Amino acid sequence: MSKKGRVLMAMSGGIDSSVSAMLLHEQGYEVVGMTMKTWDYNSSGGGKKETGCCSLDSINDARGIAVQKGFPHYIIDIREEFGNHVIDNFVDEYLAGRTPNPCVKCNTHIKWDALLKRADMLDCEFIATGHYANVREVNGRYVVSKGKDEWKDQSYVLWGVSQACLSRTLFPVGNYHKPEIRRMAEEMGFHELAKKPESYEICFIPDNDYRSFLKRRVDGIEEKLANGLFVNRKGEKLGHHRGYPFYTIGQRKGLEIALGDPVYVIDIEPKTNTVVLASFEELQTQDMWVKNLNFIKVSSLDQPTEALTRIRYKDKGALSTLVQTGDKLKVTFHSPVSAVTPGQSAVFYDGDDVIGGGFIEKQVPNELN
Repeated sequence: MSKKGRVLMAMSGGIDSSVSAMLLHEQGYEVVGMTMKTWDYNSSGGGKKETGCCSLDSINDARGIAVQKGFPHYIIDIREEFGNHVIDNFVDEYLAGRTPNPCVKCNTHIKWDALLKRADMLDCEFIATGHYANVREVNGRYVVSKGKDEWKDQSYVLWGVSQACLSRTLFPVGNYHKPEIRRMAEEMGFHELAKKPESYEICFIPDNDYRSFLKRRVDGIEEKLANGLFVNRKGEKLGHHRGYPFYTIGQRKGLEIALGDPVYVIDIEPKTNTVVLASFEELQTQDMWVKNLNFIKVSSLDQPTEALTRIRYKDKGALSTLVQTGDKLKVTFHSPVSAVTPGQSAVFYDGDDVIGGGFIEKQVPNELN
């Protein structure tokens, strides 16, 4: 056992996790690599070649680095758990008129739990991933904070990770910029790895077409929901659409309707297969409610708290006041924000630190009005 300790490194075969493994190895940790097989794209009926973290090429890349550096590597098949928790939820959320966050669900319910379980089996004190974020202990709590590379920062998708998991988590690339990671890969002799392109797609939708994915997963969805109504806020008919799951809040392009002025999706009503359109001004809101809370920097909010709130992954955030009411949180933005989307994550920041997060609700619950 090394003095630094034994660490289970989640290796996708990509540059970030691969360099993370090499950094830990060079720092004196006893590294154990693990690649999680989460998805088989062919099983969805897609025609595109399998790519990304679940492909055979990526698994072989991860194993090759482990072999070259002389540390063990394991592959675990968690497709069943991933399907039950992540993919089923992804489909269910769209059918409920919401826009899901599959990466958050994966981190919260699959990835960290799977790693922690195997870490205990393999006598590893720590687990590590290639996320661009940082974690440190503050006043007895383990706090996630932004990665040094503002463009690559992934703290937004980590708000749901538990304290038990964070207490054993390492983020080796959190204090680096992406160009530095590519340079390190070159210097370590991994030239092909250094040139590997970025992957921005959802891992189980490598063609980045969630609508086609829904059509393959839900029999007859297109036929059953075609010719739904576009309406305005007064309920007046504006035209027909292809089915409510194929639209998201804030969408303007691809509506296939001409009304003279630009219109945006501001509401989705699954029960009536109705999509509500309105102007950009009507897309603005100043209040929202957040549920399924997980606090990181604090255990709860016992008084109104000012924070920067991000409502989507690449959102820069907006100043807001947070008020906790039971197991929900009311967020009042200091200035109106655009396209608050039910199902997406709201993540609250104190400077670079994540206070916590939760999922955006469709509307103010009646009991809290």
